[in-house]
Amino acid sequence: MTSISLQTAPQFDLPGVDDRRHALADYASADVLVLIQYCNHCPYVLAWQDRINALAREYADRGVAMVAVASNDARAYPEDGFEAMVARAREEDFAFDYVYDEDQSLARALGSQRTPEAFVFDRDRRLVYHGAVDDDRSGDAITRHYLRDALEAALAGRSPEIADTPPVGCTVKWRN
Repeated sequence: MTSISLQTAPQFDLPGVDDRRHALADYASADVLVLIQYCNHCPYVLAWQDRINALAREYADRGVAMVAVASNDARAYPEDGFEAMVARAREEDFAFDYVYDEDQSLARALGSQRTPEAFVFDRDRRLVYHGAVDDDRSGDAITRHYLRDALEAALAGRSPEIADTPPVGCTVKWRN
């Protein structure tokens, strides 16, 4: 049981940096769905970005769909706006979908607190993991691979050993 009240994947239909809309139903064939609260400016996101991208690449052929969700108030943080998202995705060659939650409805439905913050949903779209990507922002001394472990467990039809960790990162920048 997680520390948040979310139990199942919320509905969404959001524009992506690929000029397409992305809805929950679009991921119906995925065995596991990962939604990651994301943004462009946060140093924590930047620290984990390559690891998140590597996981998306590694697990794409294994039935995992990964979606980064940018919800920060772009009026207060222009570097988190849609045009900047498009540029970042191209620059970094993201292997995951990157969607813009301008009205912050998906972030609110998820109960997001931080960037990055991972939400892993199993085949039935039940939440099986919530929290940090791993236990070391720098990547130099990782001892627990929370997201990887959750993906492996969900793909095997099991619950992860650790289902909830405190998300580490910048706060979500809510609109006033």
